[in-house]
Amino acid sequence: MRARGARVTDIAIIVVAADDGIRPQTTEAIAHAKSAGVPIIIAINKIDKEGASDRVMQVMQELSSNGCQPEDWGGDVPMVQISALTGKNVDDLLETTMLVAELQELKANPDRNAKGTVIEAGLDKSKGPVATFIVQNGTLKKGDVVVCGEAFGKVRALFDDAGKRVDDAGPSIPVQVIGLNNVPFAGDEFEVVESLDIARERAEERAISLRDERILAKAGDGRITLSSFASAVTMGKNSGLDLHQLNIIMKVDLQGSIEAVKGALQKLPQDNVTLKFILQATGDVSNSDVDLAVASKAIIFGFNVKASGSVKSYSDKKGVEIRIYKVIYDLLDDVRTAMEGLLDPVEDQVPIGSADVRAVFPSGSGRIAGCMVTEGKVTKDCGVRVLRKGKTVFVGVLDSLRRIKEDVKEVNAGLECGIGVDEFNEWEEGDVIETFNSIQKRRTLEEASSTMTAAFKEAKIAI
Repeated sequence: MRARGARVTDIAIIVVAADDGIRPQTTEAIAHAKSAGVPIIIAINKIDKEGASDRVMQVMQELSSNGCQPEDWGGDVPMVQISALTGKNVDDLLETTMLVAELQELKANPDRNAKGTVIEAGLDKSKGPVATFIVQNGTLKKGDVVVCGEAFGKVRALFDDAGKRVDDAGPSIPVQVIGLNNVPFAGDEFEVVESLDIARERAEERAISLRDERILAKAGDGRITLSSFASAVTMGKNSGLDLHQLNIIMKVDLQGSIEAVKGALQKLPQDNVTLKFILQATGDVSNSDVDLAVASKAIIFGFNVKASGSVKSYSDKKGVEIRIYKVIYDLLDDVRTAMEGLLDPVEDQVPIGSADVRAVFPSGSGRIAGCMVTEGKVTKDCGVRVLRKGKTVFVGVLDSLRRIKEDVKEVNAGLECGIGVDEFNEWEEGDVIETFNSIQKRRTLEEASSTMTAAFKEAKIAI
C-alpha cells in the first residue's frame, strides 16, 4: 500500500510523532518515497506534549541518519513542527506544501480527458464492481467511458470521500466509480477513451499482455534473484535495469548490525558497480519489504532475521528472492558474486602456438603462406596475429589450414602447413604468425577497478 501510494502521490508528507521518534513504518515510508522519486516533507507532530520540544532535535537527528537531511541543517527536506490537536503551525505545513508544489511545477489540466490511478477496488453485492480512482490529470465525469487494466465500462455514478454523489472529479480528487465490467487491480492506471469499442479493445490487449507476463513469471523469467542479476549482462535482459547498480534491502536483528554489515559491504570496490541501500532496518522480513523490492527491483538480504512462510510464499508470487544469512562472510561472498555478474565480460586471448612463414604461394584470387609450426599448434578457425619485424600488421581469424594438399583441423609443432586468411593476402617471407583462442572472461571487482583507474590515468583525468 505504501509503495502504491508513493508512486501515485506528487508530494509525500511523512508524519513523525515527537514523543515516539522514528518507527519501522517511518523508515519504510521514507524508503518508498525515495524509491518513487517523490519530494518529501516531514511533519513533526505532538509538539504540544510536555517534554516534546526536547525530543524534536533528536527526531531530526534520527531523520538525518535515515537520509532526510533537514533544510535548517543545509539539507533539502523541509521539516515543520506541528500540533494536530491544537492546530499549531498547520498553516505553515500547508504553506510549505504549496511552496514545494510550486518549485516542482506540479500542474494539471482540468479541461482534458481524465487520467489517473486505481487506489482500491472490490466487488459490492448490490453495486457490483466498485473502484476508487484518484484523478491525476483532467476531469472525470459521469457518463465517461474508462479503461483501467483489464476492466472497462461507462461511469454510471461517482461518489466523493463522504459518500455523496457528484457529477465530476478534477485533478487530485479521489472518487468512487460504479459502472465497470469487472474489478480492476489496485495500482492500475485508468484513462477516458472515446467509445466502449475502443475501451474493450484496449482492455483485451492489456489482458493478453498480463497473461504473457504471468506465463513468463511461471517459467522463472523476470524473477528478481541474484542469478538473474548475474546473468543479466550476458543474456541481454536488463529490462530497463541499471546494470551498474545493485539495489539492496537489508533487514538485520539489531541496529548495531546495520552499521557492521553495511560497513563490510561498502568496502567492496564500487568503481564499476555501486551498491544502493533502498532500506536498512531491524526486524524480520515482511510483505512490505517484498513490495518495496518489487518497486525498486532490489534483492532482500536478511542477517540473523527470519522470513515467515507466508512472506516466503508472497515473495515467490511476486518473483523476489530473499536471502537469509547467519554468517556475514557468506553474505559478502554472495553480494560480491552478484556485483561481478553485472560487469561486462572481457575478451582474453590465450596463446596456443606460433609459426614462421617460409614461402608464399598464389591460390585462386588470394595467397597462401607456407609455414613451419615452431611452437604449440595451429588450429582452423583460431585467432591469428601476423608480426613483421616485431610489429603487428594484422589480427584476424584463420580460415584455411592445409597439410600436403589436404584440409586439416590442426597442425602441431615441427610440421609444415599452408595457412590462408580471407581478409589478409600481403604475406611476406619471415613473417611470424602467433595463434590464439579468444575466450570471454569474467572480471573481478578489483580487476574492473584497476582497468578503470588505468583508463582515467591514460586520459589524464584526476580521480
